[in-house]
Amino acid sequence: MALAGLRVLELAGLAPAPFCGMILSDFGAQVIRVDKANTSATIDTMGRGKKSIALNLKSPEGVGVLKKLCKTSDVLIEPFRHGVMESLGLGPEVILKENPRLIYARLTGFGQSGKYARSAGHDINYVSISGLLSKLGKNHENPTPPLNLLADFAGGSVICALGIVMSLFERTKSGKGQVVDASMVEGAAYLGSFVWKSQQLGLWDRPRGENMLDGGAPFYSTYKTLDGKYMAVGAIEPQFYMELLKGLSLDISDLPTQMSVSDWPELRRILTEKFLEKTQEEWCQIFDGTDACVTPVLSFNEAAAHPHNKERGSFISNDQGDISPRPAPVLSRTPAAPITSRDPFVGEHTHEVLEKYGFSKNDISDLEKSGVIACKKPKAQL
Repeated sequence: MALAGLRVLELAGLAPAPFCGMILSDFGAQVIRVDKANTSATIDTMGRGKKSIALNLKSPEGVGVLKKLCKTSDVLIEPFRHGVMESLGLGPEVILKENPRLIYARLTGFGQSGKYARSAGHDINYVSISGLLSKLGKNHENPTPPLNLLADFAGGSVICALGIVMSLFERTKSGKGQVVDASMVEGAAYLGSFVWKSQQLGLWDRPRGENMLDGGAPFYSTYKTLDGKYMAVGAIEPQFYMELLKGLSLDISDLPTQMSVSDWPELRRILTEKFLEKTQEEWCQIFDGTDACVTPVLSFNEAAAHPHNKERGSFISNDQGDISPRPAPVLSRTPAAPITSRDPFVGEHTHEVLEKYGFSKNDISDLEKSGVIACKKPKAQL
């Protein structure tokens, strides 16, 4: 796999850091999740392919253990607010001195500097500060957060993983590691570059929810069907719009002009009534294989079972039968090979990992007795 041979340490945290670690794991990196020694459970649902050690970083001995692990690792992912790692004596100025080749990835909401660097926040706060939340939702209604996907995962996890991989590539030339300052605010804003840079094109001149690509245009929207499901329509270009009208059995001469914004409410009314005439399945039979840019709005279960996704193997199952998306993108020679076994229990691999990193059995025993580490083997299922 593309990242085979890489050693990654991921300090346990909320969703963005675990997903970043899972991306690296899916593509071959050996990812060790560093959990808290006094914790017996984790809410991390993205531990696929990882191993877990339980370590008390509030003790000097625990700090020493992590330092030793960092000496022979390639990447460290830390998800804490600015200043936490420094207070533990584990800041980059310390760790990079001991391992100059380390990629020290800092994944935070507001970044390592600025007014909010030490402030708490969540996806909705980061997206709001990025400017993008002001563009999401319907006019005359409050801005609508897009789940917690835009900042946490797209602007956070994915952008951080990109920064790590770019730093690893640069290291092949310089031999040196560096710090990745991944701010979810900036990551989300960067993902919105098209919105920022296309403001002079007239795409976003109208209030939120009344523009072509934010649900305002009737030919770029969703419609309820006879059976209470929905179809997604994205027929912007004239030739695609004509295919849409053909499938709906509508004559363009009987309709308002497509790009006449003042007529959009009337056009939406017509399309709304049309889509209510048939079920989602009936509309799929009409539009599948056409260039009308009309597709069904699928639930998770429906998406996994959809013929297109099944043909590509876009979703995978683990040993417990849980379905999730296949790692993306697909590489032709070194594709991801995600582990199908269950996620690790907290501290499940403490002994195994420490031995691999050069700790003796006596050292491990002493550390466990003193509470610096914890090893929590899963109970046999009889």
